[in-house]
Amino acid sequence: RRLTGKRGVDVIVEHVGAAVWEACFESLATYGRLVTCGVTSGEEAKLNLRLLYGRQRTLLGSFMGSKGELMEVLKFIAQRKLKAVIDSVFPLKDAA
Repeated sequence: RRLTGKRGVDVIVEHVGAAVWEACFESLATYGRLVTCGVTSGEEAKLNLRLLYGRQRTLLGSFMGSKGELMEVLKFIAQRKLKAVIDSVFPLKDAA
């Protein structure tokens, strides 16, 4: 929130779990969305329900898929059948 002038961020994709959950959730703007897809640091997290509904925030759980699906995607990458779409390029100094 400090970096956004207390506004918060619109979308967070979080894949660490409990260690960063509370900080991520508190960093969301009103109407912000938190996508979670991992629990490396733990699977139980504290959630302030008033901040969820009071600020119209959205939580979304996402699962990457099976190991077989990952292998299929990696095969496409190796065969150069799947290419990244680069929309914009920014100087590294602008990354935060």
